[in-house]
Amino acid sequence: MTVLTRWDPFRELNTLQDRMNRLFRDSFSPDTPEQALATSAFAPPVDVYEDEHNVTLKIEVPGIDEKDIDVRIENNTLTVHGERKFEKEEKEENFRRVERQYGSFTRSFTLPTAVDAEKVSANYDKGILKITLAKKAEAKPKQIKVNVGSEKTLEAKAASKAA
Repeated sequence: MTVLTRWDPFRELNTLQDRMNRLFRDSFSPDTPEQALATSAFAPPVDVYEDEHNVTLKIEVPGIDEKDIDVRIENNTLTVHGERKFEKEEKEENFRRVERQYGSFTRSFTLPTAVDAEKVSANYDKGILKITLAKKAEAKPKQIKVNVGSEKTLEAKAASKAA
């Protein structure tokens, strides 16, 4: 007895995708589970906000020593580089699940033209790296006082001089 099966092209695509995922996962994954924990790249989350005087970045980097963080400005680009090292403890406990990410990271930000690259400060407190970029004086908003009635006074003086 012959059984006919209906052909489903989407099932074939899912199978192909699974095979490709397995190929890339096996090709680029580290050799041992310890290496997988130590080499997992991550990008810490960043909040960027701006007021009339500064542009401020707050980067979450808990568990990273301040000596392992490098902040640089080159060619109008702010680059933050750091590394969270996996601390291998020789205990008889076995990890059942590791969700924290380890390894090095690099975050780069193109600076707006309003930022003064000479006036940058970085602060590290409770796992938050706060970078404050001061704005240039010409980029800060200026309030211009509007004089009311000064044109009438000037016109009246000019008319009296003409007479």
